[in-house]
Amino acid sequence: MPEGHTLHRLAGLHQRRLAGGTVRVSSPQGRFATEAARLDGQVLSSAEAWGKHLLHHYDSGLVVHIHLGLYGKFYESPVPMPAPVGEVRMRLIGAGNTGDPYGVDLRGPNTCEILLDPEVDALTARLGPDPLRPDADPDRAWHRISRSQRPIGSLLMDQKVIAGVGNVYRAEVLFRHGISPQRPGNRLDRAEWDMIWADLADLMKVGVRRGKMHVVRPEHDHGAPAYAADRPRTYVYRRLGEPCRLCGATVFHTVMEGRNLFWCPVCQPG
Repeated sequence: MPEGHTLHRLAGLHQRRLAGGTVRVSSPQGRFATEAARLDGQVLSSAEAWGKHLLHHYDSGLVVHIHLGLYGKFYESPVPMPAPVGEVRMRLIGAGNTGDPYGVDLRGPNTCEILLDPEVDALTARLGPDPLRPDADPDRAWHRISRSQRPIGSLLMDQKVIAGVGNVYRAEVLFRHGISPQRPGNRLDRAEWDMIWADLADLMKVGVRRGKMHVVRPEHDHGAPAYAADRPRTYVYRRLGEPCRLCGATVFHTVMEGRNLFWCPVCQPG
């Protein structure tokens, strides 16, 4: 599932390419056809992300809420766009403020729906602070973490606690600060939380700029290759049984609340 930086990157792209102008909206697949007809010909006023949620705001007050889930993806296409390929839930064509024609197809999202402002408010109220948003308040997350006996490895993945963090950032930020993912949240001290939050914000901003998650410090970015050819190196994520890049110990794996978890038992004791 895409992590928060991917949605912020998409929001920035759609803001630059589509916002400020009239858009043509259709649903070649048909599952969004009624909603697309309501939006077609309106002005897309802005695009923003909150955690793993993408929001398109229209000047009519309608908001399209998109959650990509496991399989959703936007595909850019030249304009005029060719015939749709695959199950295209929503097609957007516009020029925005740039005047340059731009088109995207959305395929396979978990959610693609129209909301009104009160429903958007209810959605965002359920989410924790997003490290990539300028209005984020890390105290909100700390309030929940410092009172919870759940492992910090679970709390970081709980979108009600902190929005946008997924499996990679969870594993890597805990490694970078030597914190066991099994440690209860109420055994974390405030200084540790402040470091985690600041590091997440920095790492995720790099992800927005580069389009990929760069989590290994430059001085450690060598040796064993990444877990996939098109991915930057990680410290522990998807490195089960391999030697830790820092201490050489074997990287461990378990399943925590249904999600794969990786850590180094030496660098992250306890």
